[in-house]
Amino acid sequence: MEAAEEQAAAAPVAADCAMEEDASAEVPISASGEEEDAAAAAAAAAYSWPELRFDLPPRRVHHFADQFRAPRSSAGNFLKGVKWSPDGSSFLTSSDDNSLRLFYLPEDAYSAAAEHTAAEAAVGAGDSYGASLQVNEGEPVYDFCWYPYMSVSDPATCVFASTSRDHPIHLWDAATGELRCTYRAYDAMDEITAALSISFNSTGSKLFAGYNKSIRVFDVHRPGRDFEEYSLAKGGEGPTGIVSSISFSPQNGMLAVGSYSQTTAVYAESNMEPLYVLHGQLGGVTQVLFSKDGNYLYTGGRKDPYILCWDIRNTVEIVYKLYRSCDTTNQRVQFDIEPCGKHLATGGQDGMVHVYDLQGGQWVTGFQAAADTINGFSFHPYLPLATTSSGHRRFGMEDESEEESSLSGDENCCSVWKFSCSQET
Repeated sequence: MEAAEEQAAAAPVAADCAMEEDASAEVPISASGEEEDAAAAAAAAAYSWPELRFDLPPRRVHHFADQFRAPRSSAGNFLKGVKWSPDGSSFLTSSDDNSLRLFYLPEDAYSAAAEHTAAEAAVGAGDSYGASLQVNEGEPVYDFCWYPYMSVSDPATCVFASTSRDHPIHLWDAATGELRCTYRAYDAMDEITAALSISFNSTGSKLFAGYNKSIRVFDVHRPGRDFEEYSLAKGGEGPTGIVSSISFSPQNGMLAVGSYSQTTAVYAESNMEPLYVLHGQLGGVTQVLFSKDGNYLYTGGRKDPYILCWDIRNTVEIVYKLYRSCDTTNQRVQFDIEPCGKHLATGGQDGMVHVYDLQGGQWVTGFQAAADTINGFSFHPYLPLATTSSGHRRFGMEDESEEESSLSGDENCCSVWKFSCSQET
C-alpha cells in the first residue's frame, strides 16, 4: 500500500510512460462497454427496486469517525464527499488529507435480522473496522468517480478515477489500491494541467474531464496524452468559467456541464453540439444531475440555498426550487436521487438531510444526520440504504490536534442509513 501511495504522489508520469511504451500489453478496462450495458439493462429489468418509505425516520446502521482522525491523518482533517460504487458493494470517501478511502459494505448490512443490532452498536466513535483501502493523492482531490459498470467480482472493471491539483487523472484499482494508468492533458506550455471535474460516459468507453472553458475527452482504453478537446466558450454563449460538474443523461445522449460562471450548458454527447444554456443559479454551479428518465435536470450552486429543477424539453423557466441550508458555505453540498427516481435528498450546513418529492417539488421529510455540515449524500444503487459524509474546515484553535480530539462522534463522520420499505410490515 505504501508503494502504491508513493507511486501516485511522487511518480505518476513514470507510470504513464510505462503504459504508453506498451499500450497493447494491458488495457486498463478490458470488458466491452456494449456487452456490459446489455447485461446491466437485463439485470435492472429483472430486479424490483425497493420503494423507500420516508414517513419513518431511517436507522443508522454503521458509523465511521475515528477512521478520519487517525494519527497518520493531517490535523484538522474533514470529509468532502461520498459515493456508492455502482455494484453497491462499497462506498468511497474523499477527505481534506488528500486521501480517498474505500469502505466495503459489511455482510450484516444485507441481513434484515442484524440491522437493529448494528444500529444500536453504531454510537460514539463508530464501527471498529477501518477503511478497506486508502489511496493518497499528492495534492487536494478535486473530484472522483466510479467506472459505471464496476463490479467487485470482475477485477477488470473494479476501478475508480480521481483528479487532484497539479496531477493527471488517475485510474485506481479498487481491489489493490494500485495505480492502473493515467490520462494527461497539457496546456500551451506543454505542462500537465489538472482536471477540475471528471465523469465516465454512460457506456464507460469515454472519460470526460472539465477544465477552464473546455472539456477534454479521453478514450478509456487508451491512457496517456491522447484526447479530444472541445472549447465551451465558442460562440460566446457557453460556460465561461471552470467546469465544476458533469452529468450524463441516462436516456437521450445528452450531457450537462456546470461551471463556476453560474451557468449550466447541455450538449449532445456524440459531437458536443450545444443545445441549451441555463441561467438562474445564484452562485457557481457545483453539481448537475439528470433525473432517472432523463427529462429533468437538477442543478445546485455554491452559497446558493436552492437546487433548481429544469425541464430539458422546455427550458424557458425553472420548474421549481428545492431549499437546502448552504447559503454561507464554500463547500460542495451533494444531492442524489433514489433508484426509483421519485425522491431527491440533499445535505446542508444544518446537519440535516432533506428529502423532496420530485413529482411537484414538495418537501417530504428531514432527519438529523450529523452535528456539522452534511457535504455528501448518496443512495445505495439497489438496497434501501444511503450514506452521508459530514465535516467542514475549523478555524480559531492554536492546537489542531486538540481540536480534532474535541470533536464529537457526530462531527466529521460518515454514516450508513437504512430506510424502511413499503413492502416491509
